[in-house]
Amino acid sequence: MTILALLIPASLALGGLALLAFVWMLRHDQFEDPQGEAMRILDDRHDREPAADPRSRRSPD
Repeated sequence: MTILALLIPASLALGGLALLAFVWMLRHDQFEDPQGEAMRILDDRHDREPAADPRSRRSPD
C-alpha cells in the first residue's frame, strides 16, 4: 500500500506535464497545418523551393 503513496502523485505529475506540453504546443502553432506538412514532403517542388512560412500567410482583415 505504501507504493500507492508514490505512484499516485507520480502519475498526477506526469499527467500535468503532458497537459502543460499540450497547451504549449497549442500556443506555439504546432498543430496549424499537419495535413499540409504531410503532403508537402511528397511534392517535387519541396526540393527546389523552400517552404513558405505559414505565419506569413495571414488573411487580410
